Amino acid sequence: MVEVGGGLRSYSVGDVDILAGYAVDEVATFGRGQLLMPWPNRIRDGRYAFDGSERQLALTEPAKHNASHGLVRWGAWQLESQDATSVSVRHELFPQPGWDGHFDLRVRYDLGEHGLTVRSTATNIGAVAAPFGYGAHPYLAIGDTPLAEVGLTLPGAREVLVDDRSLPTRTVPVRPEVDFRTARPLGTAKLDTAYTDLTREDDGRWTVTLEPQRGRAVAVWGDEAFGWVQVFTAKGEDTGVDGPRGIAVEPMSCPADAFNSGQGLVVLTPGESWTGTWGISPTPA
Repeated sequence: MVEVGGGLRSYSVGDVDILAGYAVDEVATFGRGQLLMPWPNRIRDGRYAFDGSERQLALTEPAKHNASHGLVRWGAWQLESQDATSVSVRHELFPQPGWDGHFDLRVRYDLGEHGLTVRSTATNIGAVAAPFGYGAHPYLAIGDTPLAEVGLTLPGAREVLVDDRSLPTRTVPVRPEVDFRTARPLGTAKLDTAYTDLTREDDGRWTVTLEPQRGRAVAVWGDEAFGWVQVFTAKGEDTGVDGPRGIAVEPMSCPADAFNSGQGLVVLTPGESWTGTWGISPTPA
């Protein structure tokens, strides 16, 4: 993890990179490994209504006139504890223009025999209620494998369609060209797509599996707190720029513009907490 943003910079098993991360002296371009709170994805025009009044957030994606990916991705996080297999970090998110909340945010990363587990908790320590959503932005490394040959299994029965500002227009049954409920290579599919109506195992988890090369798989999973998962393939193109090639698989508690639509949105009153757990489980070749 890193101090700036509290997210994941790198994750390897032996000499195999699981994440397409960044070096210790580099910036986390394109959200690599970042935590997205108190909302993931985008808010239209940075505007929303809450508790009877209109709010205006800073437009952090000016080209599309959106507020993007929350308020903590460039903030300083404090190290709470660390040992050989785990690290815990904390960030106090204060009220600011457009968002009145005062939250204590804590994230614990644990390495075990089944991979990496990330448990996040948001607690309202302020005097007023505030809306909340969560996302994470890990990029899974694909090495030298052509993007079209990377295998994907994704248990989403519905997808979120978006406009040219990457804002939702409607949710529809998943179209055949982006349906990966049965494992297959990406082929010509170019994804920047949020999926929902996710098939879950008996323990309540959904699992997205990427096969970045023959004989090796990496699974990203999320618990009941995560009703959406976004897959973004553009940084898997063989462009030679913007850092190592990877595909983002992003657990989300709500979709884009949830502060306006209310889909998946949590409102935490003073003293209330939200907790969600997701993880990455690599299978070595």
